[in-house]
Order: sequence, then C-alpha cells, then structure tokens
Amino acid sequence: MIEVALWISLALVVAAMALNVYRLTIGPDMPDRLLALDTMYINSIALIVLLGLWLDTKTYFESALLIAMLGFISTVAVCKYLLRGDIIE
Repeated sequence: MIEVALWISLALVVAAMALNVYRLTIGPDMPDRLLALDTMYINSIALIVLLGLWLDTKTYFESALLIAMLGFISTVAVCKYLLRGDIIE
C-alpha cells in the first residue's frame, strides 16, 4: 500500500517539477521566475523525502533540511538584490 502511495506522489512531484521548469523558462518577468525557482527547491525537498521513505533510511531527511535552509537563504538574498540592487547594506 505504501509503495502505491509513493509512486503516485512521485509522479505528482515530477509533474510539478516539469511545470516549474516551464514557468522558469517562459516566465514573463523576474519575480515569476524567482517564484518558480523557489518552488523547485520545495519540490526537490519533496523528492528527497520520498526517496528517504522509499529506501527506509534517515540520512535523506537531514539532506532535505539542509537544502531547505539553503533554499530559504538564497531566495531571501535574490529578493533583496531585486528590490535594492545590493545584498549587503
């Protein structure tokens, strides 16, 4: 039963990644592309967690947490750059 749920969730996350890549390449302006990139971080975290559940190991959850922290910091840095033109004041 859990394997069926994992395959369905994997298919849905891959479809979401494909839609994010589309928005990243076709996006009309920079904030839309930034939002698509931030959503790709979240989808990559979901893929890593699904892989950790599928392989029944705990090490993948730590890497998902690390990617979440890096994704948040990079999103904040790019937003500050877009708003002010400088990251560090």
